[in-house]
Amino acid sequence: MTLMTERPTISGTEPRSFEALLDDLDELIVPDGYKAEIVRGRIVLSPWSKGYYTDVMELVCDQLRSYLPEGHRISYGPNLYVFPGDERAYGPDVHAAPRSVFRTTSNRLDGEALTFVAELTSTSTRDDDLTDKVSVYGRAGVPVYLVLDMQEEQATVLWTPSAKGYESHCTRPFGEKLPMPAPFNCTLDTTGFQNPEEDEDEA
Repeated sequence: MTLMTERPTISGTEPRSFEALLDDLDELIVPDGYKAEIVRGRIVLSPWSKGYYTDVMELVCDQLRSYLPEGHRISYGPNLYVFPGDERAYGPDVHAAPRSVFRTTSNRLDGEALTFVAELTSTSTRDDDLTDKVSVYGRAGVPVYLVLDMQEEQATVLWTPSAKGYESHCTRPFGEKLPMPAPFNCTLDTTGFQNPEEDEDEA
């Protein structure tokens, strides 16, 4: 197995089944500073987020928590959601699901049970966040997918999941309020989502 640095991935010399990849993922010793997912038939390692991404993830959770359906939880951090139909396993940056999803000793959680996911793009994950994950989350019926494009500094919310991905979307630049569809039916204030170095440049 080989670790690639520009787009860190681990891939074998021969194709492996999805279940075999999940087993490999369980046994994988992930280098410090990386998380692992299964994307397009490969185990992909992505660097952990920059410091200010944590603040953004907390802002998202803080604003949406009170609008969640009863009995649901929203958080950020390392949880692996499995999508067997698409042979994918993702660790979304922010995720919401019924509390019952987490009442298990397994580290493989049901992707179709997700109520909401948000991904904060990086240079190594941006393409998958904007393409592969749109299709997979939509086909799985995840009601709302929020993409925070940290490179372009804009937020896109997608809803109305379908076999092709999502039928509806809305994009706003960071700093504006983004309307959030059901089950939230609120607005997400994206003030403070920008790169903090920009604030320092303006000082």
